Amino acid sequence: MNNGKILKEDFFLQPYLMAGPGLFITNSTGRSTTPGQAGPTDFFRQIRRGEVFGAGGLRFRLSPSVFADVQLGYFYPFTDEVDGVVQNDVDSRNDRFLRSQAGLTVAFGQAKDEDKDGVPDRKDKCPGTPAGVAVDPNGCPLDKDGDGVPDYQDKCPDVKGLAALQGCPDRDGDGVTDAEDACPDTPGKAELRGCPDSDNDGVIDQNDKCPGTPAGVQVDANGCPLDRDGDGVPDYQDRCPNRPGPASNKGCPEIKVETKKRLQEATKFINFEFNKAVLLPSSYPTLKDLAKIMEEYPDYTMSIAGHTDSKGADDYNLRLSYDRAASARTYMLSQGVPADRIESRGYGETKPIADNATDAGRAVNRRVEFDLYLTGDPNSAEVKYGPAPTIAELQKTPEGRPTAGKAPVKKAPAKKAPVKKAPVKRK
Repeated sequence: MNNGKILKEDFFLQPYLMAGPGLFITNSTGRSTTPGQAGPTDFFRQIRRGEVFGAGGLRFRLSPSVFADVQLGYFYPFTDEVDGVVQNDVDSRNDRFLRSQAGLTVAFGQAKDEDKDGVPDRKDKCPGTPAGVAVDPNGCPLDKDGDGVPDYQDKCPDVKGLAALQGCPDRDGDGVTDAEDACPDTPGKAELRGCPDSDNDGVIDQNDKCPGTPAGVQVDANGCPLDRDGDGVPDYQDRCPNRPGPASNKGCPEIKVETKKRLQEATKFINFEFNKAVLLPSSYPTLKDLAKIMEEYPDYTMSIAGHTDSKGADDYNLRLSYDRAASARTYMLSQGVPADRIESRGYGETKPIADNATDAGRAVNRRVEFDLYLTGDPNSAEVKYGPAPTIAELQKTPEGRPTAGKAPVKKAPAKKAPVKKAPVKRK
């Protein structure tokens, strides 16, 4: 009965029942009186007969190898000669008897147990269990929570879990155990302790004050895009992230009114030698002032555009306008303005702002204009006048050249000394 279902195998009290066939072998001797005989007679018989029997007993487990036994058995040998008395001529086989016994049972040796878990190999359903691991009666490692992960490998032995998580539970199925998951009911990321981050900015949704931040944008501890200059324009949209400016100007400082005036009036003070691209010294103070403006507005680029009046050949005027603008640029470079922040170009006589038919109008048209624009924006001169023309464009048919502001007379070729052009530097 100590089969683990009724009683434990190692329980102190071990009751048992047994029954079956047997072979009854005995030498029977004595004196008996048989019915019909005058007196007692001596007898001696050797009996070899089959039998059936049943027995019940109690075994007391004194130690793993020593047991005390008490047993009562009922035996029915197939003979009537055990006691020497035959009741009739037909062997009625009525010599049944009880047998009681008591004794000690001692087990010698030890059952084979290769994994040394205390369960013999013949009963061990989990052979090869590591040494020292607690096992059940079948020799299998204990698994208290029944999750299929044995306790010695289970980090959460009292709660059902997943084998992939070493026996620990994961309610939201995000691969982070509930014990380590800061958001155990919402799938999230392992690097964020199991919490979700919908916009992938590194700030979990429950702490993110700016959900939906575009991918790759740097954010602060609240999940909002960085705004280093505090102008309300996030750095990823701010063309000037280190200097405050309004959103209407892409986060950059706006050009002051007085600065715009200085730029507009600068053209009046830029003078060259007659019919040349050589700056007159009177131009230097204005160009130095323009260099200071460039220092004040480090996020801007300057456009220098040269223009001429209509006297002279078109291609000559175009070259002269390019060279004069380049000459002004070269001087400003000497004042420390970075080359990538200043661009020069020439429009020749193609963009007059006054009537070339008068001396006063031609004087106005001979000019060098200075404009600032945010670095990366379209060139301000190109916005006003379009792309600068080339010599090849000016050599097209008269219908293909601008004629606004020109006197309605055919110009005679001007005799001019050849001008050595300075290299035209363009952005």
